[in-house]
Amino acid sequence: MIPLWEKQNDIPFFDSENPFEPHLVPYILESGKKLPCIIVFPGGGYTHRAQHEAEPVCLWLNSIGISAFALNYRVHPYKHPAPLLDAKRAIRLVRYFSKKWNIDPNRIGVLGFSAGGHLASLVGTHFDGGDKKNNDPVERISCRPDCMVLCYPVISLVEFAHEGSKKALLGENPDPALVWTLSSHNMVSSKTPPTFLWHTSDDSSVPVENSLLFAMALKKRGVPFELHIFPHGRHGLGLATDTLYVKEWTKLCEKWFESIGFIRYNV
Repeated sequence: MIPLWEKQNDIPFFDSENPFEPHLVPYILESGKKLPCIIVFPGGGYTHRAQHEAEPVCLWLNSIGISAFALNYRVHPYKHPAPLLDAKRAIRLVRYFSKKWNIDPNRIGVLGFSAGGHLASLVGTHFDGGDKKNNDPVERISCRPDCMVLCYPVISLVEFAHEGSKKALLGENPDPALVWTLSSHNMVSSKTPPTFLWHTSDDSSVPVENSLLFAMALKKRGVPFELHIFPHGRHGLGLATDTLYVKEWTKLCEKWFESIGFIRYNV
């Protein structure tokens, strides 16, 4: 376990009545060369973190030559901006220690499922270059991910919203301006990283329109993306190893990683 902040007093919005300390679980590969890395954000509607979308995913990434970390970010009763601050800090921390962990600092991506997909899309649209004057050297580092993988993600908090995630993240009657800003398709820019998305067309929990909205926003801004809509499959499939056809998403994603130069088998 790697804490995102060394001391409780340094954790922004820390609640002593709910003393959860956000942390990374490492799955670092040994290699003679710098490897790419993915930080995995499991889903869970911002009320919990689904474990089948954490370690198994990290082990799959390891199997294709990618070091990985599972992020245990804060969830309810914590609200925005705590999860986003955790996500940003995780990227900064991995990039800061990239030499120590034998990671290429220019190949650090994020992968999220459902509400974790929402969190991944937020850090991919709300990133910054770091605060160069901060006393904490980690905070001086950019938190921009180099790529995103969004798996049946929550994207919109307005139309096609997953109301449970919205309520857990923002509470009752949130500021409409904040809801708009945290609907990540509204915040896509030309600097949003390349993105791989997949969804099932009959997802009954998070409508497929969420992925479609994000893909259209990427297209509008000229950001490279790949989108796969599978005809059938329940929400929360994770690696989908037991679901015919949908389980191919991992192979498709591996090819995409290779196509954007994130993994380099011949180098």
